[in-house]
Amino acid sequence: MRVLSIDPAVRNTGYAVLEGEPRKPAVLAFDVISIPKNIPQSAALSAIRTHLVNIIQKFQPDEVAVEGIIYVQSHQTAISMGAARAAALIAAADHGLRVYEYAPRKVKSAVVGNGNADKSQVAFMVRALLGLAETPLADAADALAIAIAHLQASDPLKAKLLDRRLV
Repeated sequence: MRVLSIDPAVRNTGYAVLEGEPRKPAVLAFDVISIPKNIPQSAALSAIRTHLVNIIQKFQPDEVAVEGIIYVQSHQTAISMGAARAAALIAAADHGLRVYEYAPRKVKSAVVGNGNADKSQVAFMVRALLGLAETPLADAADALAIAIAHLQASDPLKAKLLDRRLV
């Protein structure tokens, strides 16, 4: 199975493409789509969608996994994150891909073993689990962690623990 995973945000959307077995996936790509702050939000959302469409066309994933909505204290931040998530979902839907959602705490638990792990712990474990030469940027590490969780969810013994939702 080949999965595109996305950690959506208007200014820094992390993505990763992994393929293979849950215990030994191959990393095909990962990075952060960075949008400068001087770009209006509507143009940023269009750019995110366009980047993701290009990634989908290049890597031809079988499924897409995204981070679920998180609790934020600011309504503006929640709206902004929801818009970035919508851009990602539209890119996937335009290509007929199934999209699965994972709660951030479940992703952290799957990768680190602790649902309250911080970003540096997630990045460290992602590097170790995937045998990467360098620790990825935080948003890319989050996307890699989402992909790992998604591949683990294909294991019937772990699927119930991850509570994956078809979006």
